[in-house]
Amino acid sequence: MGNDTGNIGRRAGAGAPPDWLVAGRPHVWLPYAQMKTAPMPIPVVRTEGSRLTLADGRVLIDGMSSWWTACHGYNHPHIRENVAAQLEAMPHVMFGGLAHEPAYRLAARLAALAPGDLDHVFFTDSGSVAVEVAAKMAVQYWINRGEQGRTRLLSFRFGYHGDTMGAMSLTDPDEGMHAHFKGYLPEQVFADLPRDEDSTKALDAILQRHRGQLAAAIVEPLVQGAGGMKIHDAATLQRVAEACARHGVLLIADEIMTGFGRTGAMFACAEAGVLPDIMCLSKALTGGTMSLAATLARGHVYEAFLSDTPTAALMHGPTFMGNPLACAAANASLDLFEREPRLAQVAALSARLAADLAPLTGLPGVVDVRVKGAMGAVQLQSPDIPWFRARFLEEGVWIRPFGDIVYLMPAFTIPDDELSQLTGAMVKVVHAYSDRLAP
Repeated sequence: MGNDTGNIGRRAGAGAPPDWLVAGRPHVWLPYAQMKTAPMPIPVVRTEGSRLTLADGRVLIDGMSSWWTACHGYNHPHIRENVAAQLEAMPHVMFGGLAHEPAYRLAARLAALAPGDLDHVFFTDSGSVAVEVAAKMAVQYWINRGEQGRTRLLSFRFGYHGDTMGAMSLTDPDEGMHAHFKGYLPEQVFADLPRDEDSTKALDAILQRHRGQLAAAIVEPLVQGAGGMKIHDAATLQRVAEACARHGVLLIADEIMTGFGRTGAMFACAEAGVLPDIMCLSKALTGGTMSLAATLARGHVYEAFLSDTPTAALMHGPTFMGNPLACAAANASLDLFEREPRLAQVAALSARLAADLAPLTGLPGVVDVRVKGAMGAVQLQSPDIPWFRARFLEEGVWIRPFGDIVYLMPAFTIPDDELSQLTGAMVKVVHAYSDRLAP
């Protein structure tokens, strides 16, 4: 497609929706949408690099990398070729009692990449399920060690860990979407991140008070994603790990969003010098190609499940666990991290985001501007989200704000000119928002 940006989002009007969208629209229940008022979704017919080609011929620059998954950009030829070859050989085979090379090779590679002795890999289908498995591992770890009653987890305010029942229960009930389900969800324990001496003492007090009930604490290392793109430093994460160690509580690192380079290192917990007992991975694991997740456990966690007693085993097994196509994509994605300068690209991208978004600092209506790795976020005062989304489309970019956050999480491989279009649109539209607030 080259670098011709002349037709990106510039056609007047979006044209008539395609027949397949009109016919299917009454039957598709969309995510995070009030279906009575939800606008018609935007029909995409092709992806390439950081571009979305729409059914009417317009092209948008994607600043979301499809919910933070397409770290190498769309349609990378190496991933595509490996998935196609695997499709020819074996698209799927059950993981119960059978084995295949893509999954076993991927497990060994993840164990080698992960910090410390996170050597034992349990495959699942999605990030939420990876969190469910991590919680299940943590609770059963204590049961297998003969300690009963440790069935709750500690989570942190502004945290988000997924939409299945157990994962919902770990998401901040005040800031998240799950307050409606009180009484249905398991009741967990919540605390503030220990950013200073007072909040560290408060965390210690909570851990001490609930020690006999807590199996683990779960944290998003360095960036809390869907809770508002909130950044904390390595010292904060280290305080969490130290508090868990003091009180004999397992630590789960939810690296579903941060893993595979997003914060600037392959894994955010390793960047902070923290070794969790359990780590959850998904999103960028397959380079945005298809759904796959993994829950990694350290040796002492894994060994607690080794027994002559059948009920001591981890009784979990998704139907498409370790899908060969998804594992082939993940192996190809890891090849790219080995062969191409992804982390250097993230560092350069981070510097560009910081420089390009800096002029928004201090504008009326702008609460904060923050950048971490390949993530740039602008926090606003009560923004009109539909207005923002419409304005970004007019600028030829796909940027999908939520809550009070307008943010970018582009592919690590995005060309400079396309990144400039994203940041330029962000600056232009936030300035227009700020001007609207002027008396």
